[in-house]
Amino acid sequence: MILTKTPSGQQALKDRSTGLSMRQRAALILVDGKRTLDEIVRTTDASAEDIAQLFALQLVQDTAPAPADDEAPSPISTSDAQERYASAYPIAAKLTSGLGLRGFRLNLAVEGATSYDDLVALAPRILEAVGADKFKPLQRALNPR
Repeated sequence: MILTKTPSGQQALKDRSTGLSMRQRAALILVDGKRTLDEIVRTTDASAEDIAQLFALQLVQDTAPAPADDEAPSPISTSDAQERYASAYPIAAKLTSGLGLRGFRLNLAVEGATSYDDLVALAPRILEAVGADKFKPLQRALNPR
């Protein structure tokens, strides 16, 4: 997972308005779109909660590469996408939170997912982490055919 600062994150560093801890601020300073989450955590000794707080405050975001053209899902209407997101998000969050520490980064990515397309992009990673049997409810929520 490669993190980048959001505009809010850049502003938070400039005006120090968010009341970040020293570890959170150090981690936010190192977020540059090039370093991985592992590198940032190792360098700053930031905890999982520190990074989760940066995501919760929307100061950082995951910059996962866009899917290739052959992997792109077929377009669906905005209302369908919103409905699918609303039904799939709780399932994805439950699956990844049940992974414990080994699924922490994936859980952060799911929590940072703000749209149907974000969840679709994370689906292969979730499938790999939880296995095909546990993944079936999420698959049905994402593609209710």
